[in-house]
Amino acid sequence: MNMSEFVKRRAKLMEHMGQGSIAVVPAARVVIRSKDTEYPFRQNSDFYYLTGFVEANAVLVLVPGREKGESILFCEERLLEVEQWTGERMGPDRGVQMLGVDDAFPYSDLTDILPGLLEGQARIHVTLGEQPTFDKELLALISELQSRSVQGIVAPGEIVALSHLLHDLRLYKSSHELQLMRKAASITCRAHERAMLFCQAGFNESDLEAELLHEFMRGGARFPAYPCIVGSGANACVMHYTGNADVMNTGDLVLIDAGCEYEHYASDVTRTFPVSGRFTDAQKQLYNIVLAAQLAAIDAVHPGNAFDLPHTRAIRVMAEGLVELGLLVGDVDHLIESEQYKTFCVHKTSHWMGLDVHDVGDYRVGEVWRELEPGMVLTIEPGLYVPDSAEYDLPWRGMGIRIEDDVLVTRQGHEVLTHQVVKTVEDIELLMSGQG
Repeated sequence: MNMSEFVKRRAKLMEHMGQGSIAVVPAARVVIRSKDTEYPFRQNSDFYYLTGFVEANAVLVLVPGREKGESILFCEERLLEVEQWTGERMGPDRGVQMLGVDDAFPYSDLTDILPGLLEGQARIHVTLGEQPTFDKELLALISELQSRSVQGIVAPGEIVALSHLLHDLRLYKSSHELQLMRKAASITCRAHERAMLFCQAGFNESDLEAELLHEFMRGGARFPAYPCIVGSGANACVMHYTGNADVMNTGDLVLIDAGCEYEHYASDVTRTFPVSGRFTDAQKQLYNIVLAAQLAAIDAVHPGNAFDLPHTRAIRVMAEGLVELGLLVGDVDHLIESEQYKTFCVHKTSHWMGLDVHDVGDYRVGEVWRELEPGMVLTIEPGLYVPDSAEYDLPWRGMGIRIEDDVLVTRQGHEVLTHQVVKTVEDIELLMSGQG
């Protein structure tokens, strides 16, 4: 992504912060997996959004109106003996040129320089709770400054959640961000169709996961955006099933909820299809209810509509369908008002998408659902899950179906970013037969 994109983001955040304030944003820390083995490093999304910097042990400080420079980066110095083991670092000397910050210093100088930046500021914008060790160090610096008030030292007297301003900015995707999200969507769509083509009875759920990951990496996406869900049979009724360890049987459906992360931007797609390549009549009945609900929800994605409207539309379609099948009995309005449908519809239809798969941004403004606006990206993912219980009819018992796409709000309405992957009964069967 172009450096100017990050410069604009920092400037916009500082504009909202105003004079007399300072923001302190730490990078992610390296996390130990076991003993001396680390998890693959992934940058904190807020830090990445403002810098594009992908190394650990770094801090960004923003000081609106500071004459000597408003944006200051602290990062690790370049050391040959370290780079031989873990790769090249950017280093403070190249930070200004490559990131467009006003100044850069060694990370080891943070505690010496930061107090001077904090001094004289009325407010500090920071996210507390994610990095307890850093929080403790920062609060100790503020406390030390406050203890010197008798000397005329002015320390920040107000701590403001950085998310209040920053996460609202992240909610609206730029053209550069949308290019990356379309790329992530395209890779993910190919991966889902690859899994459909590979699927056979007798294979393990993990075999499909391997196909997904192969296509992700082949497309340039090093990691999935979240652990892949590959649930066959009753496993599909477990919302966050990630065991992916069972054999897939003829006559079962398999639900795949998987998306890649491309250059830090997530995709999130779910498809449900028959292991054998052909839906049974009962599977078609339930599947088509979910598909109709999803299409109705997507149709409700339009500027000015409330965030909750797609969910409301989806629930009504699914409640009506469940009544037709006899899985629910009664008046549809009453079933919705009394929330009896929640036996089969256990989750919401949408969440924000972006740098995080469950991206930041308020869903309500006060007590009112937020209005959809151009540049927002959300998922549309209704699902029906029939408990594996003797009280339910055999044709649908233990059946879980979810269909999910990523949808951009546009000026005219919406764009389905993940439209490339098939989702009608006919198209899925055609693809899996080798004729698609």
